[in-house]
Amino acid sequence: MSDSAIHALAGAAGGIVAMTATYPLVFLSTRAAVKIKNETKSVYEAVKEILEREGVLGLYSGLSSSLLGIAITNGVYYYFYERTRGIILKSRVGSKGLSTMESIITGLIAGSATTIISNPIWVIQTSQAVQTMDSESKDVTPRRKLGFIETVQHIISKAGITGFWRGIGPALVLVVNPVLQYTVFEQLKNFLVTKRKARSKLSGSALLTDWDFFVLGALSKLVATSVTYPYIVVKSRLQAGQSEALKYKSSFEALSAIVREEGVEGLYKGMSSKLLQSVLTAAILFAGQRRIYEFTKAAIAMKS
Repeated sequence: MSDSAIHALAGAAGGIVAMTATYPLVFLSTRAAVKIKNETKSVYEAVKEILEREGVLGLYSGLSSSLLGIAITNGVYYYFYERTRGIILKSRVGSKGLSTMESIITGLIAGSATTIISNPIWVIQTSQAVQTMDSESKDVTPRRKLGFIETVQHIISKAGITGFWRGIGPALVLVVNPVLQYTVFEQLKNFLVTKRKARSKLSGSALLTDWDFFVLGALSKLVATSVTYPYIVVKSRLQAGQSEALKYKSSFEALSAIVREEGVEGLYKGMSSKLLQSVLTAAILFAGQRRIYEFTKAAIAMKS
């Protein structure tokens, strides 16, 4: 098995572990993002309300489709990334790796392909996460939750096959999120290395610790998510199939309508839980992927 394949499998497995551990925060941020009426609830208040109405399992509505989605997303991304990388490297001679611009282009191609292919899974997940929101009044009995297959049938009956690609516009815009994260990460890393080199004779890689990489990754994710979060709100509303969102003719019109009707804060609903989830996911994924990769490499070496 190739090293890149092992990295892909480790990334997928790490992603599944991270998604399982942080899913309640994904659930909360999705629900907050699709709410039209203005509410100011803390993460604690939102969790308490769901536990009272739907129990602990209520925080995991849509988890199965999310795990399927993260596995498909990682698999497709690594496949297209490695294929594109190989084509670029074969087209020229004398260079061992991708330049920064080539890495960005490769990431955009892989991200776009992944978004188009995996969007149906995230439409199903979002639909499952918000399906009981219509009966959130304490005087109303919560609506029965639909399973994965039932949700698929419901989407087809209401919107046809094209319903699985709701929100594809803003989802494609969000492909720039990892590109922004990568760019900010590299700039912060170079700044830190340059600063420490002035006070040390160590090599560039030895200047940075695992903790440095975690903090830089968290900061770069914070910047990328803050810049692109309004599109996450629009994408969530479209994927949830809300009638108010489906009438938008473009992402820009959706952003304008949200600002006009709900104020600027409407573009950042659920951001606190999303940022918390992103940081925790980065920490779990960082540790999990590394351990799974080392375990898999050791297991293969023992067999050979």
